[in-house]
Amino acid sequence: MDEQLARREHIIETTMNEIKEEKKKSAELESNILAEEDLRRKLHNDLQECKGNIRVFCRVRPAMESEKRNLNSITDMKFCGEDNDTIEITEKSKSTLGRVSSKRHSFSFDQVFPPENTQKECYEEISHLVQSALDGHNICIFAYGQTGSGKTYTMEGTPGENRGVIPRAVHQLYNLVQKLKEHNWHYEMVGQFLEIYNESIRDLLGDNSEHGKTKYEIRHEKSGKTEVTGMTSIFLDSPARVHAMLKKASHNRATAATNINERSSRSHSVFILRIQGQNSATGETTEGLLNLVDLAGSERLSMSGSTGDRLRETQAINRSLSCLGDVIASLAENKDVHVPYRNSKLTYLLKNSLGGDSKTLMFVNVSPLADHFNETLCSLRFAKKVNNCKVGKARKYPPRK
Repeated sequence: MDEQLARREHIIETTMNEIKEEKKKSAELESNILAEEDLRRKLHNDLQECKGNIRVFCRVRPAMESEKRNLNSITDMKFCGEDNDTIEITEKSKSTLGRVSSKRHSFSFDQVFPPENTQKECYEEISHLVQSALDGHNICIFAYGQTGSGKTYTMEGTPGENRGVIPRAVHQLYNLVQKLKEHNWHYEMVGQFLEIYNESIRDLLGDNSEHGKTKYEIRHEKSGKTEVTGMTSIFLDSPARVHAMLKKASHNRATAATNINERSSRSHSVFILRIQGQNSATGETTEGLLNLVDLAGSERLSMSGSTGDRLRETQAINRSLSCLGDVIASLAENKDVHVPYRNSKLTYLLKNSLGGDSKTLMFVNVSPLADHFNETLCSLRFAKKVNNCKVGKARKYPPRK
């Protein structure tokens, strides 16, 4: 009896020691996993900084079948460079004597996407930047270009394989959040969608019957956070919620007709995604911000054919885009100079997404049509100006605790 009891006690003691040893190994493995995750974040951020905290991608939309029928209606474009980073466009002009001359304009960016590139191929190039928001950084991606150049298609797209940056970004982050649960990370994603129309802010997820009754204010906290008061917030805990949100926002967004595009977007739309995470094992927290912006169409007054309210809209759009250019120019000086963020609602809203503590990417969308050549040239020159802007080192925003 005593021998059996002693044997059992020995077995229990041995088992307890084995359990302790396994717990120790498990704790060491967990510690190694956390250390590797921290290293991954650091290396990932270093890689993004090497690529530049302000980047510019150029995308040329494909010509429609009806546009292809007249070959003279398509701009002569060439795509070159070892890294697919250069676009050349040919300007043709006729003298009073009927002599035709050609002039080539070459622009180099971080990446150039010809018309045949798909939505998936374009998004793959920015997916690593989107992940930085999950790692606790402030990210801004915006689409710039004339009306009808494919900005909204790039940012929102259509359901299925042709979905754009916004749904792909949220789906990517949602999938990453599910995987990180294995490492005790738990995240909360909250989305807001607003538009800036004639320097007034409108909630694209709110009740249309309340439109005009609420005054929205942009507030920048000392911690670096930006808040727009009174905005509707939606917890994005499933892909279905993302689809429903985009559908409602698209329906509410202000559109009107111009000579350039019969369904021209007449406002800047801004999708704001706040990401908060906490590790239940270590208590570590992180908070990131992703701004995805579809800018209103840039067009010269002489080309738009706008009158009345449409004329005032075009003037307001061009003023805000000009202010965006002024802000970028100030940042490019790399000096302690005043940056005119307050000159427009758009730049004031994006204040913390354009400076040294952020990562910014601009899609310049251009049309392939010869009739739009001058607008294309203006867009590419603006994009080159942005591409020349170099900002400081990005840091987590706010710092991880």
